Amino acid sequence: MSQVSSPTSEVNPPDPSLDNTTSEILDSAVWAALTGPHHRPFAEIRGQAARYHPDVAPFVTISGQADERVWDDLAGLVGPGATFALTGTSLTPPDDWDVVTSDGGVQLVDVAVEFADDPEAVPLTAADVPEILALIERTKPGPFRPRTIELGTYLGIRRDGALIAMAGERLHPPGWTEISAVCTDPAYRGQGLATRLVRAVAAGIHRRGETPFLHAAATNTNAIRLYESIGFKLRRRTKFSVVRVPEARTA
Repeated sequence: MSQVSSPTSEVNPPDPSLDNTTSEILDSAVWAALTGPHHRPFAEIRGQAARYHPDVAPFVTISGQADERVWDDLAGLVGPGATFALTGTSLTPPDDWDVVTSDGGVQLVDVAVEFADDPEAVPLTAADVPEILALIERTKPGPFRPRTIELGTYLGIRRDGALIAMAGERLHPPGWTEISAVCTDPAYRGQGLATRLVRAVAAGIHRRGETPFLHAAATNTNAIRLYESIGFKLRRRTKFSVVRVPEARTA
């Protein structure tokens, strides 16, 4: 998810013309990424349920064709009493499961982004992770784990040697790449750094023949307006929930 701010207006409705330009891949983007060739090395899969290794990303998801047996698969995957972020499903958990929170999100896809490399943007590596995590903590763009950087290219902008803005690639469902971790230190906002970085990351994605997409919290209308202004279109509304498996549950 992109950085959350207070809502300032309603989000525009999804563009129905996009329904025929995408596929079930984006409807189950996390599942498609975890079961695809790019992210399979990071995946832990049990039946109809899948998750990233916890050091890589916190997401847990299920197959788009999942049935009620999926709850046994999930319990076996994460363990009794575990609390986790569940994405990509409209199924209702069993009565003995606790839904801690349930929030709305949006998914946007590139329809007219003017992508361009940025001379100030530099690739970030594992050596930069401590500084990345410090920037993430200051800006709260969404979850970022010590090994998230292994999922794709991350670019940063530095001033006086300090990392002050970044963006990168996270989910890789076939044919698509999600732009994520878009954030700017509060002291440097208003300079267009996020736009520049999104366009630079998008340039690399297009060179591979893939299409950028991204997610944001539905309440983060400032970020959504920014993305729409640079050529993204709202494709669909999503839901993400924090769910707790009951302690007594057995797989």
